[in-house]
Order: sequence, then C-alpha cells, then structure tokens
Amino acid sequence: MINATVTIPKQADYSVTAAASELASPAQSRAQTGALKSWKDTMSSRLALMAFVILGASGALADDMKMPMNGKDIKWGPAPPFFPKGAEFAVLSGDPGKDGLYVVRLKMPAGYRIPAHNHPTTENVTVVSGNFHIGMGDSLDEKKGIELTSGGYGEAPAKMNHYAWVTSPTIVQVHGQGPFAITYVNPADDPSTRK
Repeated sequence: MINATVTIPKQADYSVTAAASELASPAQSRAQTGALKSWKDTMSSRLALMAFVILGASGALADDMKMPMNGKDIKWGPAPPFFPKGAEFAVLSGDPGKDGLYVVRLKMPAGYRIPAHNHPTTENVTVVSGNFHIGMGDSLDEKKGIELTSGGYGEAPAKMNHYAWVTSPTIVQVHGQGPFAITYVNPADDPSTRK
C-alpha cells in the first residue's frame, strides 16, 4: 500500500484589500486601501447623482402627465368647423393643431356623415362605442365601407382619401401626429368654407 500526502491549499481570499495586503508592504497596503476607499466614495457619489437625476426627470415627466379620467369626466365641446355640424369634440392629450402627438374623441349622432377627405398625417381611429363605418375612395359610398363596432380599429395613411358615417350614436378616439388637418376631396364638402 502506498501512502500519499495531499496538501490542500489555503482557501483564497478574493477581497481586493486582502490580496493587496498579502502582496504589498504595510505602507503600500495603506495607500491601496486609501485608493480603494476613494474609488468607493467616488462611485457612491456618482450613483447617488445618477439616482437624483433619474428621480428628478421622472418627476418632471409626471408634471407633464394629464390625470387619468373616466369617460363621464370628459369635457365635450362643439367639433371644430372643418367637421360637419352636429358632432362634439374633446381633446384628451396633446394639441391636435400643433406638431406632436395628440389624442381626441369625436361624438357623433346617428346618421352623421363625413364626406371623402384625407389628412397630411396618418389617422388612427378606435371605436369607443356605437357603429362607425369607414370606406376608402373619392366619394362617400355606403356600399363599399366596412362597419367597425366598439373596440374596432381603422387606420388611414397620410393623403389616402377616405370617408365615414355612423348608424347609431357613436364615439371614436383618434390619435396621431399633429398637426391635424383635413382636406375634402370635393372642396364644396368642406363645412368651414360654407357661409
């Protein structure tokens, strides 16, 4: 039988300070420990500054955020003059007349119609309630449209001629990139030019 002796090495201490003190003289060890403390202090200060900046920025963003609201709290007013008479309008977010994102709602009575038109930017429409019909083309044709009900969504790319009508009281939410503008295919259909 052969006897063998196995030496188990001392478990390594991976701490930077311990490694430095084993390798360095006492004076060097104190200098390295001081440098490590200085590095830790600098990193702590930087992390604190970063946290302060992030928290401050989120506070600024919260100041710009509109308060959440329920449908019953929406403030409705007459629709702008470029819409046919009879609709109501509410701005939920942004300013549709300026560059930037906007969210608006349009409340229409049964039988309301919007003749063929287009927009300079993409129009995104979500049906909140009712029966909203949309079609693509140069004139309103009820045989060629599609009916969207509550939760339905439609998108009209910029400059694409489209039209809409409703068969029951309907609310749609429109969002997009402003400024919002509408150009009627037939200028005579533009309610804002009528006297």
